[in-house]
Amino acid sequence: MYISRLALDHFRSWEHCVVDFAPGVNILHGANGLGKTNIVEAIEVLSTGSSHRTSSALPLVERGFTSATIRANVGGSAAIEARTESGADDDEAARADGKANDHLHTTTYEATIAARGANRARINGGSSLYMRDIVGRIPSVSFTPEDQRLVTSDPAMRRRFLDQAGALLIPGYMNRLQTCTRIAKQRAALLKQLERTEGDTNAALSGLEIWTGQFIEAGIALTADRNSIIDSLSEPFAAIYDRLAGDRLAGDKTAGNESAVVKAAIGSEHQPAHKARLAYEPSFAEVLGDSTGDAPAAISRHFQRIYPGEVARGLNLIGPHRDDMALELEGMPAREFASNGEMWTMALALKMALFEVVVRTSGVTPIVILDDVFAQLDETRRGQILDFAAAQQQVFITVAARSDIPDFNGLSDSDKGLGGGLGSASLNGDEAFDGTTNANIIDVAQLKADSHDGNDQLIAQLQAMRSGGGA
Repeated sequence: MYISRLALDHFRSWEHCVVDFAPGVNILHGANGLGKTNIVEAIEVLSTGSSHRTSSALPLVERGFTSATIRANVGGSAAIEARTESGADDDEAARADGKANDHLHTTTYEATIAARGANRARINGGSSLYMRDIVGRIPSVSFTPEDQRLVTSDPAMRRRFLDQAGALLIPGYMNRLQTCTRIAKQRAALLKQLERTEGDTNAALSGLEIWTGQFIEAGIALTADRNSIIDSLSEPFAAIYDRLAGDRLAGDKTAGNESAVVKAAIGSEHQPAHKARLAYEPSFAEVLGDSTGDAPAAISRHFQRIYPGEVARGLNLIGPHRDDMALELEGMPAREFASNGEMWTMALALKMALFEVVVRTSGVTPIVILDDVFAQLDETRRGQILDFAAAQQQVFITVAARSDIPDFNGLSDSDKGLGGGLGSASLNGDEAFDGTTNANIIDVAQLKADSHDGNDQLIAQLQAMRSGGGA
């Protein structure tokens, strides 16, 4: 799977933009502030339904406009699974995606991001769909300068990672997340109302009981999803961290059991292992280990105990919005005891583990995004992430100047691509990889200038993509 063309309307700093990509490596270079990151961020939003840079849609829309549109032409010989978030009832989405699969046509995915209100989507210019109906169909994994904060930052960033992972791994996840978020907002509004109400509060209390029951039900479902995500990521995360750290215990049971993706991504030389661990810390802790079905009643009793505090503060004091994901090294909290280098290694291992699990569960190789990461990493970690990227079918790299463009010449032949190779112009791997000679290098300054020209060719390209036309 690869993106052959991307078009943006009123997305962040781009009023209009059409850019063509190739299988293999695509390098966007240009000075800071030109909008390189905005281009790859648009791919991330189309892929996962959210951005690691913001928790709301408003910053994604160009100032002065009510919505932004992202369109991508997606092609390749691998079938694109119709992973509809609403399940088998979404006949329109399944038909639109299925037709493209049957004939191996380019498929155009479109997302309209509303500054306020619901986001919408289309496939091949068809009927309007929910955004969640296309989330996960263009799987991608982004490596960014903010990744280290997955270890050091507050729980909100780790929850965002879990939500993006859920969008890629679990059909229906985004629907359950949105349902839980909506109910939480309604319940919080009622708590604020109770705090302000004087006199008879029976009606408000009755409403609170109803919303609490719905919040518990939705929260338990979301907690189960997140627990499943952590379970899926834990083993590959630990194994990849071990390999990245350059360690292996003699006779380690995991030795040689990683998939071809991980083996191609990371070297195989090890010494004694450093143990990294991933664990889920749910706010609804009653869900974990519940074999009797008593979790709803136990959570309800918990809400009863904290009711005065919730009313006083006008907040939901427990729920999935307070979940966290713990990262440990040698049994100690990584955010407190790990070195800067160890934190970076854990962040890289976490993203690579997500990539691994997406491949394993869907059979589709995600697009890899390397957004201005090389300046943040030492030479060893730069080499590790380049080795990983070189094994993938399509990679996007952003750099501030041509001199920052990484050189892949030092990689072994086995690291120079699966299904065409990094930088190869052919999906069949007919051309040998040679540094960045075959890379699709995009001058973002020139792209910006072209986007302001308003020429007939750009308008025609945008119109073609709006109607579901191919590249």
